[in-house]
Amino acid sequence: MNTGRPLQNCNAIITGASRGLGRAIAEAFWREGANLLLVARSTAKLEQVAHALPTQTDQHVHVFATDLANTDAPAQIVTAARKHFEHLDILVNNAAVQEPIGLAWGCDTVAWQQALHVNLLAPVALCQAAMPWLATARRGKIVNLSGGGATGPRPNFSAYATAKAGLVRFSETLAVEAQPLNVDVNCIAPGAMGTDMMRAVLAAGPEKAGAREYENAQKLLAQHGGVEQRAVDLAVFLASAASDGLTGKLISAVWDAWEKIPEQLEKVQQSDVFTLRRITPRERGFQGLEK
Repeated sequence: MNTGRPLQNCNAIITGASRGLGRAIAEAFWREGANLLLVARSTAKLEQVAHALPTQTDQHVHVFATDLANTDAPAQIVTAARKHFEHLDILVNNAAVQEPIGLAWGCDTVAWQQALHVNLLAPVALCQAAMPWLATARRGKIVNLSGGGATGPRPNFSAYATAKAGLVRFSETLAVEAQPLNVDVNCIAPGAMGTDMMRAVLAAGPEKAGAREYENAQKLLAQHGGVEQRAVDLAVFLASAASDGLTGKLISAVWDAWEKIPEQLEKVQQSDVFTLRRITPRERGFQGLEK
């Protein structure tokens, strides 16, 4: 029976699902018919999310608590998913940390490296662990969450920005490798949101975060204390058949008219729009700076 739900009978892993954008994506995927494995550090918080989902007799939700700072976590997540799912259709790498916040040379080295692990190395490892499973069905979706700093410098957030830029380039590369397997890999730039990550900016204060970041966080939390709905809708789009064939792209939930991409899919896919690229002197009208 066609219920009109685009994720009907799909199985999805979502990390960072206990709060903020991850929880909102989980709730949206559930509404659209997906079975879920929700991942975060706290079992209690994950169970709160699972119990709050409306009852659906034809859907199942499972939780798995782990810390992505642990090297073994990605493999454990996929092992847990295999216990519940016969196949895997969707992987959403949403979990992230912003700390440490401050000048690059003033940040604790261990904390900086741990942020790189959680924000880049863990999502990469999870993609590596999930890809053989996705490939067996020769159809799948990977959605990686980008963030501030991926497309330009973000002073005082060097670890976060470096990791997110790396995740976008990894996603572009993985997309090319996975295209013959019919697995689409894309990134979302969700836009600023009034979540716990923004509260971390306030907690760091203007001295560490910088006056501009601190003031923006204050304004955002005062005006919009929640998740950007377009980011959630974009996640559903990229996880569904509506985006089939779109891969290797970084799409802004807020600034891009992504709903219209299917109308120009072939043209978009053959171009370098929605990607990270080096700007050459010739493209900006500089003379004598290229051989």
